[in-house]
Amino acid sequence: MTKPNASKSLLSKVLYGARQIAIMLVVFTLFSAALDLWRSKDIPTDNLPDLKAMTLNGDAVDILAMSYQEPVLLYFWGTWCPVCSFVSPSVDMMSTQYSVVTVAMNSGSDEKLSQYLKHKQYDFPVVNDTKGLLSRDFSVNVTPTLMVIKDGELQFYTSGFTSLPGMWWRMLLA
Repeated sequence: MTKPNASKSLLSKVLYGARQIAIMLVVFTLFSAALDLWRSKDIPTDNLPDLKAMTLNGDAVDILAMSYQEPVLLYFWGTWCPVCSFVSPSVDMMSTQYSVVTVAMNSGSDEKLSQYLKHKQYDFPVVNDTKGLLSRDFSVNVTPTLMVIKDGELQFYTSGFTSLPGMWWRMLLA
């Protein structure tokens, strides 16, 4: 039979640990939000660049026109980006339910990029930004960067690691 003090001690340790984790999550969230605000200071929320391009599959995309129908998740990433390897599977999942356009920054030729996508089994639409011109137009300097555009305006911006629930919430709130 366990002693009542031993079970209370274990319960208090678990509660203490849970409280510490909750505090760390709040601090991390606030720090991440502040960092996103600082990084996005040069990015306009309206009068966005007109991103009209062809995907690797030959489909024409017009981000601003698409955004008047429903929110669009615009994802800037690179095959060379280690953090993108954690974010891209979530973006791929999002592309099954939402309008998603991705821009591969400085990731090589169309053929090399297509092989990478096939290897990773990503089905999201990809615009190959071989010279970084599109990313420069959007003032994107950090990968990965996600933007939610609705009615021609930037609704949400985040860079660095973003979770699948974080993407869903941004799309739902747009």
